[in-house]
Amino acid sequence: MTWRRRKEPAPPYQAWTQLDEHLWHTCAILADWVADRLHVRPRIATPAPLSQGELPLAVGHSERMTWQAVGNGSYNHTSVFAFGSPAFVLGSLAGAAVGNASRRRAAQDAARPRWVHSGMGYLTVTTLGFHFSHPQASMRVHYAGLDSIDLIAPDLCQVAFHDQFDNRPLLAQLRTPWASLLFVLAALSTFPSHPRLVSGGWLPPGFMIRCAQLGRPCPLPPSLLSPGP
Repeated sequence: MTWRRRKEPAPPYQAWTQLDEHLWHTCAILADWVADRLHVRPRIATPAPLSQGELPLAVGHSERMTWQAVGNGSYNHTSVFAFGSPAFVLGSLAGAAVGNASRRRAAQDAARPRWVHSGMGYLTVTTLGFHFSHPQASMRVHYAGLDSIDLIAPDLCQVAFHDQFDNRPLLAQLRTPWASLLFVLAALSTFPSHPRLVSGGWLPPGFMIRCAQLGRPCPLPPSLLSPGP
């Protein structure tokens, strides 16, 4: 009796999304990056300040989150001086103690770092880095100035760097459909051995199949293709 390996069924069709569209264009940009053809791409308009020779590759709106505390642990301690019956004095002191304890707990909680929404801004991804434009939370970082980068989700990139003004370490997240492009460009430039880049795991599973189903072959170079389907 001859046994034949069972053919795996094709994954179900998934509708093409706006994120898929950005990923497809990300692959096209990366193909031109690898082939040294960025200079022939259509010119991108951006309000971001650019260095000499820096080319903008993608623009769009983005949300920034910053890892920080919203307080420093301090609070107003209330002292009570009560006069009257013993019951009134004890009640006043107990009420003040409860209030102080509540404010102390709130201050301690505020001093713990957490992800804080910093605002919606305009993101420009370039050949040298990225620029997040915002009235109070602007961020301009070159890939070479990054301490680390990771792709948390196809639309969420996390970066660590030092502030250009006071050199304090900063950790930020950018939610943008260009997150994969930002990650791969930074990894190719500064973190060429990043596990997510080496494994090809930055590309969502099944993306190549969705491209083929719609007759839009992914233009990504073989060197950057995910080893999986």
